[in-house]
Amino acid sequence: MGDWQNIQVEIKDRVAVLRVDHPPVNSFNAQVVAELEQAVDALLADDGVKVIIITGGGSRAFIAGADIPEIKAALEQPDGLKETATRGQALFLKIERAAKPIIAAINGFCLGGGMELAMSCHMRICSDKAKLGQPEINLGIIPGWGGTQRLPRLTNKSKAIELILTGDMITAQEALRLGLVNKVVEHDTVLEEAQELAHKIASKSSIPIAAALWAITEGLEATIEEGLKIEADEFGELAGSEDAREGVSAFLEKRPPQFQDR
Repeated sequence: MGDWQNIQVEIKDRVAVLRVDHPPVNSFNAQVVAELEQAVDALLADDGVKVIIITGGGSRAFIAGADIPEIKAALEQPDGLKETATRGQALFLKIERAAKPIIAAINGFCLGGGMELAMSCHMRICSDKAKLGQPEINLGIIPGWGGTQRLPRLTNKSKAIELILTGDMITAQEALRLGLVNKVVEHDTVLEEAQELAHKIASKSSIPIAAALWAITEGLEATIEEGLKIEADEFGELAGSEDAREGVSAFLEKRPPQFQDR
């Protein structure tokens, strides 16, 4: 799948592992971002893929931020930084709103744009050796790919302000305490743990998976009344699903369901 220089994709049992492999620390440059978007688009369109895991190549970093020379070049162009921000934001919004679950397997330094990518994923499994942060303030800039918006939503406003204004890194354990990651595991087992979670989810029907993701993502941006309407609409749409009938029948018949993603 794809002929990319910085992205590797493996698919097994309907779970895709997408590796950002751009040594030494998997930093983002324009080519890496473009290839990541192409790979994400291909996996979202592939009916043979139900869950996607994004991780970093090697064992040192998930993604340790943006390519600094490219940031410097953008500073010299009219609207250069804004164009850079818009491009990354669009990709990460696509990931956040995907109808397939996307899990970040954070296997090392997760900084800047890497942190913003991880936050746009639906779930995060984190190495106990990882360090996470938004250090952009140290360059005289701010997070531009969603950090100022997702960090306070995932943690809380005051802690997000502290992390963004100091540029401090936090440990995996602190990230877990803040609710920024789902689980902290031993460094060498990050991908294995993410795959275990992915396969558990992949055993379910893709129809309610997509409905739940939509209801949660859209509902969080709405009032409770609007969110409840979104939930009711999605719940009602499942009446036409073969898998809903199969799941209920299997429960009543005391047997495992045989979902067909229909």
